[in-house]
Amino acid sequence: MSVNSVTLVGRAGRDPEVRYFESGSVVANLTIAVNRRSREDEPDWFNLEIWGKQAQVAADYVKKGSLIGIIGSFKVDSWTDRNTGEARSKPVVRVDRLELLGSRRDSEMGATRKDEYSPGKPTEEEIPF
Repeated sequence: MSVNSVTLVGRAGRDPEVRYFESGSVVANLTIAVNRRSREDEPDWFNLEIWGKQAQVAADYVKKGSLIGIIGSFKVDSWTDRNTGEARSKPVVRVDRLELLGSRRDSEMGATRKDEYSPGKPTEEEIPF
């Protein structure tokens, strides 16, 4: 039996980068910072890839600093660098389910203060555990 399941709760590290395709598909890419239990530890960063209706929700409602929860699966994107010819790879979480966890107030504050967000030391409210 094989299981590939990832569940994360954290804050968006940047606004989603959204691409629309001629086929009608949509994809959103962003990062998420997930705090560790200890305040001294730096957060873990994850690359997220969201497709379809969930991608449109991310495009419309997720901003840098937004508190989100995701369920998805882990994958590794691989490609060849066009300039150097080197093989490259990047770990990515493909999101199946996106949950908007912040309050409406958080969303409004994020829209006005998004440039001030720094995922350094978390406050007591930001610790996802």
